[in-house]
Amino acid sequence: MEPASGRGALLLLATLFAGCTSASPETSWERAPPLFNVSLDSPPEERWVPLLQRFDPRFLLQTMEHILSSAVPKWVQVLLRPISDLEVELLIRQPYAGELKGMAKAMGFSAGDALMLNLCYEVTAYCTSIIAQDCKGHIYHGRNLDYPFGNALRNLTIDVNFVKDGKIAYTGTTFVGYVGLWTGQKPHQFSISGDERDAGQWWENAIAALWKRSTLVSWLVRDTLSEAEDFQAAVLSLSKTPIIADVYYIVGGIAPNEGVVITRDRSGPADIWPLDPLNGWWFRVETNYDHWTTPPPFDDRRTPANKAMNATGQQNINLDTLYEVLSVRPVLNNSTVYTTIMSAAVPDQYRTRLRTLILGSSKRLGDGRQVGRKDGRHI
Repeated sequence: MEPASGRGALLLLATLFAGCTSASPETSWERAPPLFNVSLDSPPEERWVPLLQRFDPRFLLQTMEHILSSAVPKWVQVLLRPISDLEVELLIRQPYAGELKGMAKAMGFSAGDALMLNLCYEVTAYCTSIIAQDCKGHIYHGRNLDYPFGNALRNLTIDVNFVKDGKIAYTGTTFVGYVGLWTGQKPHQFSISGDERDAGQWWENAIAALWKRSTLVSWLVRDTLSEAEDFQAAVLSLSKTPIIADVYYIVGGIAPNEGVVITRDRSGPADIWPLDPLNGWWFRVETNYDHWTTPPPFDDRRTPANKAMNATGQQNINLDTLYEVLSVRPVLNNSTVYTTIMSAAVPDQYRTRLRTLILGSSKRLGDGRQVGRKDGRHI
């Protein structure tokens, strides 16, 4: 993997983008999701309620019922829907049990519905994550998150500052009603994204694991952002903690060489794939397939992402050019809900954009009102 250089890299990148989009007039609209503060000093049952009050409850109820009826198998609904608040506390540890109960009450959901909603978001997180280091040793981290129900989820996507003792403890991007994180950053320490790793009968395994009180993959992201003090501690936490499903964790730090893709089994790491800039490996691309295997032709986002990164070149990589790489088809696709770019060393540069592919227009949406919200303000 020889990095391209200088002006030639920019010309090659422009040619690559043109080649990826010339077969179709598709472009994308984008807009920023709303930003909220969630106080970790509040009791778990209360900390999400102010946020939920900023959304139309009928919109939330209708959207979440649609997702549940479409994504959750009937046998799971029969099993989990009758679960009571007390049973949620027996199955799930704090603070997540309290947060789920508080959310359910605020939305007019049952505790079982809230649990199913959080589980179904763990099932189909098809994504592309990229970690990269520039020539000065700066680390950049970007991700596209792809889900079914893109239109509904774009209107539920939020950025959240988790605040403790008056300071931002960590930042993440999530969905209204979902207490886990697939994308997050601890200021001046590290960033994390998670990509689903297909392991077969997910629902059966997840239900069985719940009875063992194992950790959801997205809860481990939150736990790590909350508790790990630095990049090395984050990698250890994400590698060793038992979880209910296989996953890829992509982690970026603040110092040179602090970047890694962790391929996870439920019990521990299957592979650790770090950056290796001295040998030319200044970036890593992870989609939803083991990096030592070949992705299927019908879902090869890895190859165009690698080509775009090489066309950009190490000397030209930054948050803006990384965003452009994540905008190349099919890295950006019809199921892409949002793109986030981040660098823990400069935490105020954390940026999420909701993405929508359209035909025959290059119009972009601004930061205006979002469907389903009572107003368009950030709080």
